[in-house]
Amino acid sequence: MSSKWDEDSHAHLLRGGEIRRVVMIHLDSAGFRRRHTSRIDLNQIFDELIRLRLRLADVGPWPRRAVWLALILLALFVFPGAVGAVATAQQQAASAGSASEVDGLSWMNIKDSSGVPLANYLFASDHGGPLNPGATIVWAVVGLEFIGYLAIVTTAIWLIGYALSFRWLDMFSSALRGVADALTGQVATPLVLVTAAAIGAFFVAWFIVRGYHAKAAMQVVTMVGVAIVGPVFLAEPLEDVLSSHGLLAQGRDLGISVAAGLNGNGNPNPNQLVATMQGNLADNFARRPLQVWNFGHVVDERPACRSVWSAGVLSGDDDRVKNGMKACGDAAAHAKAANPSMGQIGTGLMLLVCGGILLLFAAYLGIKVIKAALDTIYHGFMSIFGFAAGGFVYGPSQTFLVRNIVDSFIAAARMTAYTIFLGVYLLFMGNLFQQARGQVMAVIVIAGAVEIIAISQLKRLSHSLTSGNDWIANRFALAVQGGQVKSASSGGAALGMGTSHAASSGRGLVTGLAALNTINSSPAAAWLAAGTTNPLNPQARGRRRIDLANVEIAPMRRESHIWGQLARTNWRVLAVDAAAGFGGMRTELGVANALKRLEDSKIPDAQLPSALISAGGSREHVSNAIRALSTQKSTTSQSQNSFKPLQKAVAAARAVENHVDDPARRAFAAQAVIAANSFARNTSAPPPGAPIDHRFIETVERNWHSDRALRTAITPDEWNGVGRATRWEIGQRVARMHRDATQAYHADQSELNRARLMESTRRISNLDHMDPGGGLDPWDA
Repeated sequence: MSSKWDEDSHAHLLRGGEIRRVVMIHLDSAGFRRRHTSRIDLNQIFDELIRLRLRLADVGPWPRRAVWLALILLALFVFPGAVGAVATAQQQAASAGSASEVDGLSWMNIKDSSGVPLANYLFASDHGGPLNPGATIVWAVVGLEFIGYLAIVTTAIWLIGYALSFRWLDMFSSALRGVADALTGQVATPLVLVTAAAIGAFFVAWFIVRGYHAKAAMQVVTMVGVAIVGPVFLAEPLEDVLSSHGLLAQGRDLGISVAAGLNGNGNPNPNQLVATMQGNLADNFARRPLQVWNFGHVVDERPACRSVWSAGVLSGDDDRVKNGMKACGDAAAHAKAANPSMGQIGTGLMLLVCGGILLLFAAYLGIKVIKAALDTIYHGFMSIFGFAAGGFVYGPSQTFLVRNIVDSFIAAARMTAYTIFLGVYLLFMGNLFQQARGQVMAVIVIAGAVEIIAISQLKRLSHSLTSGNDWIANRFALAVQGGQVKSASSGGAALGMGTSHAASSGRGLVTGLAALNTINSSPAAAWLAAGTTNPLNPQARGRRRIDLANVEIAPMRRESHIWGQLARTNWRVLAVDAAAGFGGMRTELGVANALKRLEDSKIPDAQLPSALISAGGSREHVSNAIRALSTQKSTTSQSQNSFKPLQKAVAAARAVENHVDDPARRAFAAQAVIAANSFARNTSAPPPGAPIDHRFIETVERNWHSDRALRTAITPDEWNGVGRATRWEIGQRVARMHRDATQAYHADQSELNRARLMESTRRISNLDHMDPGGGLDPWDA
């Protein structure tokens, strides 16, 4: 037994040595053993695993399987985690002392009030390890949330400061000045100036001739004003927009001064105050929430912990931050950082949502500020045309110049209003955080709601400024056009202000919808939308596919309609021809025969009434004929051994018997005639010269009024033995007799004729052998 164990041991040791050499070669190629020889002795691990395998050789299968399962779990999860943890620890040890920052955020250079860049912020927590995988998972998830929140908040704060700093305007100010100067040189020429002044002088003369002396005087004053101010403006068209002392910069500085006064700063410096605003935002939305998230409370409330936290973050070492909390006396913060929990993941999600709302508010405010500046630049370009020519010409061109000038000044007012709005918002949020006394998360949630409301209020403020801008421009334009300021207060609009004034009075939505409807119904829009008519309508593309399909099948549908019309014409011809020999379409018999002919032609039942009426039949005759035919069909025997024309004749005759007192009795009598005619026509006649057994016929005639007497007098063998000609002769006789009886009753509906018709009906019924055992009958071949 021991020799067997020694052989197995030797084999397993050899196999373990091969595995160990392969693993060592791969670790050496990755440089792992050179960096981590002090932490892990891989040779010792492999030797212990091989000894454990040898000990399990002599135990039962179930303990061996349990150990192997544990080893597989160790190899799949614990061992890679241990290697990763060691590698991370060595890498952090190698880079200890160097600042850790997020490169994607460091270029924004956003700092809190303590001078710590937000790009250097870190989340100090226990990273877990092989024996604490739960902490590792929490640290990984919280780390991702932390990076996302930090990126969102930093971007939002940078966007607000960047928009208010006007650094973005320096990127293309030189190019804009060059374009403006070139445009001025091309437009503001002596020829254009003289032409515009001549047109303006014509309006002065026209007003004087018409007796509008006030308008003429105002036109002269306006032309003189444009002539004086124009050269000054055209010398540097965008100076008031792009210069550091222009309208936009002054509006920004005024707003910052008011915002600084609200925050207790009596001598504000605009450039420094933008950085101060960013610092306050960083404290309220990054530093304090991060400390609550990391340590459970704001550690800045202790001056010593504030300094320790700032120094630890600047160093980039989270262990220094955690140890610093313990050194400054905040044992709760140190315990929170050393024991991460799932609750921190939920806190991170909440902060991500609030940070997204902050970014939305910052983007909206920044876009509003940048749009105000770009609108001013646009109006500056448009004013070049106004001062070069349009300001001299009475009417919409002067209104155009007035609107551009007013818009330029209102843009400065917008900048002031937006900046004051931001200052009030920051003052409110700062006081809210100060009053919270550590309840930062509650304030963060409230701040999210406040930011959503602030976006709505900022939109309302922008709309109010736009309405005021239009109102001021309209009043100035009315004054320039003749002093009709009074009409402006009552809703009058100057020339060139119609669209703007209508929109400001609440009718812009209706006008826009009308324009949209016009575009939607335009053929040009249909061509541009790939042949889709009314492309803005719901299901427009589906309607287009239907229309295309209709166009493709239109020839086939037209041909189908033509064929249908030809068929209906043929039906009328058939009906008229069938009724011609029976009194025409104005009689019951004629309609009944026409109905028979149409049914034989396989005309659909739904088309029968219309075909008969169009052929000349009355509605009453047609309705009664269809009713009589339906009664015959429903009462006809369905036996496979019967003669179908005979059974139809029997059913029609019995329908006459059942409808003696019915108003449609003549229609039933006519249907009986038609069925009897068909019965007689389909009954075979004996061949000429064929031998006929007249004695047999006489025996049949004496007994055919009673079914029982007929079966008693003539046996099935006698029926089978008599010749075919004799049987057919009998059929011919009774068919003609039945036809004569129906015609007699149709002509004279007396009791005698009805009795004869019923007697004939019983006669033919008795002769029709529906039982195969009764022998051949007169209608069998």
